[in-house]
Amino acid sequence: MTRVAAIDCGTNSIRLLVADADPETGELVELDRRMTIVRLGQGVDRTGRLAPEALARTFAACREYAAIIKEHGAERLRFVATSASRDAENRDEFVRGVLDILGVEPEVISGDQEAEFSFTGATKELTGRDDLAKPYLVVDIGGGSTEFVVGDDHVRAARSVDVGCVRMTERHLVHDGVVTDPPTAEQIAAMRADIEAALDLAEETVPLREAHTLVGLAGSVTTVSAIAQNLPEYDSEAIHHSRVSYDRVREITEWLLGSTHAERAAVPSMHPGRVDVIAAGALVLLSIMERIGAREVDVSEHDILDGIAWSVA
Repeated sequence: MTRVAAIDCGTNSIRLLVADADPETGELVELDRRMTIVRLGQGVDRTGRLAPEALARTFAACREYAAIIKEHGAERLRFVATSASRDAENRDEFVRGVLDILGVEPEVISGDQEAEFSFTGATKELTGRDDLAKPYLVVDIGGGSTEFVVGDDHVRAARSVDVGCVRMTERHLVHDGVVTDPPTAEQIAAMRADIEAALDLAEETVPLREAHTLVGLAGSVTTVSAIAQNLPEYDSEAIHHSRVSYDRVREITEWLLGSTHAERAAVPSMHPGRVDVIAAGALVLLSIMERIGAREVDVSEHDILDGIAWSVA
């Protein structure tokens, strides 16, 4: 066993996994997994820069994670940064801050690398299961981008496109600096058109419709599952490998798009940092399911973070 630490810093959240990994057996024993909403991508789509307050929130989370990594005595650490830091003009400021706090330089990976890690993390434990037909389509709906990967035992094709719950919310659902509550039909239509155009782009290189099993990753998907199950609180064990039907996803998405901030915030399994962006994330998921004719989505709590941990091991 090798004790490793993996950090995934995305547009909306930063997450840590500390685990003991055995590459020979494929076993990953989780010691600590946590997530903090930092909204690093706040305003990036509009300004092209990481906001000072977003950097401050992210660096505060990094200091907390540094203490946890030290406490567990992890031998190796890999820090992967995704969409927001890849797009920002002042990403060097972000890199320097992380290096000072954690002693490693964040790797600002490409969308294709992001997709590879997501696929590994989501499918490594599915080996040998006969209830989930191959090939898989792994969809990682992030804050700034969504990754599409089709594969069976290995990746066949992957593509990252610039639609995510934060980017879509900021681009289409914000008026005068405030999220429209609830959005208008025109706003929803414009967001839907953006998502459909991104799906067209993804289909240029990834055979989305050839997949037999849809595996959904990240907070938008897991939150939809939690709502579908009427969970009294967010419960990773109940969510991991739950299956949500297309009809239920459509019903939940329509409710989210028609609800107020207060109504969404009252959902017991809803993380406060997702209240304003969950409707956009759910619409991305629904659009994907409609595009490929998926009857259900298999929801995974194991994703890019697990893939990063395996790459370290």
